[in-house]
Amino acid sequence: DQVVKTKPRYITIEDLNVKGMMKNRHLSKAVAQQCFYTFQTWLLAKCKEYGIELRQVDRFYPSSKSCSCCGQKKVDLKLSDRTYKCDCGNEIDRDLNASINLLQAKEYTILT
Repeated sequence: DQVVKTKPRYITIEDLNVKGMMKNRHLSKAVAQQCFYTFQTWLLAKCKEYGIELRQVDRFYPSSKSCSCCGQKKVDLKLSDRTYKCDCGNEIDRDLNASINLLQAKEYTILT
């Protein structure tokens, strides 16, 4: 509830390939525990209730693989790489980098 009660103008989420992630034996348990569908359904309802635009980027949007500073794409990024290091000097937590990229996304679908 805290996320939507801060009344942001919009929230951006990724269209994750959950079915594909469930096939990865290293990820499947963690993915199942996250209940992505339930969370998205709840978030959609809350965004509608509070008048917040819910945006969804395509599953192929390189949120983790692009530098949030210069935009350079790192194609060889592994899931085990928890810190994003770019040639431009940007060194940032991988998830924070992805969230900044989602914030700056220009192509998305509006769900609300």
